[in-house]
Amino acid sequence: MDFTFKEEQQQFADALRRWVDKDYGFAERHKIIHSPAGVSDAAWATLTELGMTALPVPEEQGGFNGSAVDMLVVMQELGRGLVVEPYFATVLGAQFLKLAGGHDDLLEQVAGGTLKLASAIGEQQSRHELNDIQTTARASGGGYIINGSKSVVVHGGQAGALIVSARSSGAQRDTDGISLFVVPADAAGVTIRDYRTIDGQRAATVTLANVELSASALLGQAGAGWSILDAAADYGATLLCAEAVGAMDAIFAATLEYLKTRSQFGAPIGKFQALQHRMADMFIHVEQARSMAMLAAVKVSSDDDEERRRIVSAAKVRVGQACKFVGQQAVQLHGGMGVTDELPAAHHFKRLTMIDLTLGDADHHLERFIAQPGFLETA
Repeated sequence: MDFTFKEEQQQFADALRRWVDKDYGFAERHKIIHSPAGVSDAAWATLTELGMTALPVPEEQGGFNGSAVDMLVVMQELGRGLVVEPYFATVLGAQFLKLAGGHDDLLEQVAGGTLKLASAIGEQQSRHELNDIQTTARASGGGYIINGSKSVVVHGGQAGALIVSARSSGAQRDTDGISLFVVPADAAGVTIRDYRTIDGQRAATVTLANVELSASALLGQAGAGWSILDAAADYGATLLCAEAVGAMDAIFAATLEYLKTRSQFGAPIGKFQALQHRMADMFIHVEQARSMAMLAAVKVSSDDDEERRRIVSAAKVRVGQACKFVGQQAVQLHGGMGVTDELPAAHHFKRLTMIDLTLGDADHHLERFIAQPGFLETA
């Protein structure tokens, strides 16, 4: 597969890498994640200035109408730099708005960097099954009243608005009867408990108690939100695959450099054949993950829903396997220092672990891949 990016895509990547190297180094990131906010307003302003917030937004709303492949370039650099700003959460929320239509004003705010979004689509009992929803939406007075709780909402505490999935009809695990809403983070009845995750990112538990919304808060049609939810989640999984590739590139390069400089028995340990074999295995995993991440970016916008689900799940499985293997090998090859907070490799491994668990782990997506029509058919 040809991984040569177009000139504009490479310019985006180069601009991001220069910023990360100059202003978002490991020491600066450490200060940010241990600050009370856990994110940096200055870093967000720079991402906006570089055009990153406008990239996925349609031109009609002031964006660049970037494709998933364009976003792959950006996410790889953010993964390489271990950037903790709420970029992924915001562009995932923007994807919900794009698929549903009718909220151009919010997309304009996203493009301008004045609105951050978060997707409150998971619940305590649902694990990776996004159709398992106990949160309810009841029609009332021309609007809706929302009640329920959402778990591990990535950057929920930093968002100005939340994309919330709720059940307006049907049984708890039905795909029919799911509705999606835009809920202002400061709406009456919304409680957000923000916390830091193991990888330095932020997440939140969101509780909704008799939250009153107008009819305009509805995304798409009432009770018909599953197709949007499913497609947006696949888009998010594709972005995570790209971020993982960037993180694996960084951890592989750091491990290779360590093997060249760490000496034992009078020679760099990189000269030991057994360790060379392990590095070769790591390289194979990274390159296979890169291929699948690119394929997912190409196919995630497919009009064929079955093809999209099949390719995205295959990518999430392969990337998840690579995250585990590459991370574990890097830690072992670094020795005891591989798990210390002072080493960037340890933080890359934590992020890779969280990426695997977000929007469906490898086991979940393997089951989803197998469940797609045609897989178990015999001649």
